[in-house]
Amino acid sequence: MSLDRVQAALAGRFPSEDRMIPDLDRIRYLVDLLGLPNRAYPAIHLTGTNGKTSTARMVDSLLQAFGLRTGRYTSPHLDRVTERITLDGQPLSDELFTEVFDELAPYVALVDERGTPMTFFEVLTGMAFAVFADAPVDVAVLEVGLGGAWDATNVVDASTCVVLPIGLDHVPLLGTTLAEIAGEKAGIVHEGATVVLSAQQAEAAEVLLRRCADVGATVAREGLEWGVVDRRPAVGGQVLTLQGLAGRYDELFLPLHGEHQAANAAAALAAVEAFLGGGQGSLDPEAVREGFARVTSPGRLEVVRSSPTVIVDAAHNAHGMAATVAALADGFAFSHLVAVVACLADKDVRAMLEILEPAVDSVVVTENGSPRALPIDQLRDLAEDVFGEDRVKVEDRLDDALATAIAMVDAESLDAGLAGGVGVLVTGSVVTVGEARSLLRAR
Repeated sequence: MSLDRVQAALAGRFPSEDRMIPDLDRIRYLVDLLGLPNRAYPAIHLTGTNGKTSTARMVDSLLQAFGLRTGRYTSPHLDRVTERITLDGQPLSDELFTEVFDELAPYVALVDERGTPMTFFEVLTGMAFAVFADAPVDVAVLEVGLGGAWDATNVVDASTCVVLPIGLDHVPLLGTTLAEIAGEKAGIVHEGATVVLSAQQAEAAEVLLRRCADVGATVAREGLEWGVVDRRPAVGGQVLTLQGLAGRYDELFLPLHGEHQAANAAAALAAVEAFLGGGQGSLDPEAVREGFARVTSPGRLEVVRSSPTVIVDAAHNAHGMAATVAALADGFAFSHLVAVVACLADKDVRAMLEILEPAVDSVVVTENGSPRALPIDQLRDLAEDVFGEDRVKVEDRLDDALATAIAMVDAESLDAGLAGGVGVLVTGSVVTVGEARSLLRAR
């Protein structure tokens, strides 16, 4: 298949998307060759440690509810690379994705000839810019891939920026302190922008606010100019009351679970208010309700099977795992829960397991298909140290781990009469969740 050829060509580029070369020379040269497609439309640009993809999807859905044609660029993907680039919320077809790659190939080759070849992420970013300009879209919603200042998406000067909560992640690349990481992420804030700033730890907030002052950006802060007024769990999600920049919006149904998703929704609403009217006038509440009601966020506390319930969640660092555990308690009522966990080696896996431990009865550790996967023997040792040997099972393959976990909760259900109150949580990495979704769908 042509798409297989394209994926192989992209995968062969170095470095992979978990690494970056700290300059924008290659992507700038590519967009120059292409006629500056990155300037053909306004953009909303999102960074932060967790929540970027979910918030980008909410922003996208809200903008569509107001009749705008949208392009969305997010990463990484769960199942297929085509998911990363969407038009009006729909992934590119295999044919269009392949066509765009082939059209850009001669220009990418010219960039490669100058010295350091373009990276996997840079080529995809160039493709997204080209697709959006060709569509054309009314607005692009762009998620930073890594950091901000040196991310390939940062050749746009977005009028609206969103900075979601910042935690310690990608420490070897972005910095060893919150201040250093915040400095990298603050790089997407440009002169004259409106910055929707989520609640931050003081060390990060100081850096971000200084950057906004230095470039003359307007800041809208969670808890002051916008935020969550009220939330209550509901079947299939939660009902929210949100304070926006210019109005209060009641009875908003969001089909996602957890306090963190409510905060993401408030950030998305503030960003759309800023984009559409500079935050000066409230939006049509019915359009806001429609936009939130049709939000999806695959792989984020997503129920992919019932009897027993199987939930997949792409928490891949300690900050994300804390949000997952809180959301489980908030939106579900399991009497017995088994986790299937596979992680990447460059994460603080011990911290993730320590946060997860009180929320589950036992854990099945395994390994995903990423070349960066934490070897199973190391994960087993960490899990046994945190959970105790009697609460840890080991399976070399993810499909076997899923089968073991499902059998464990089925047996518990029969033995204790807990039908309907047992479940399996698959977590630890976006790669793990993507592979699990494919396996469960195939079954």
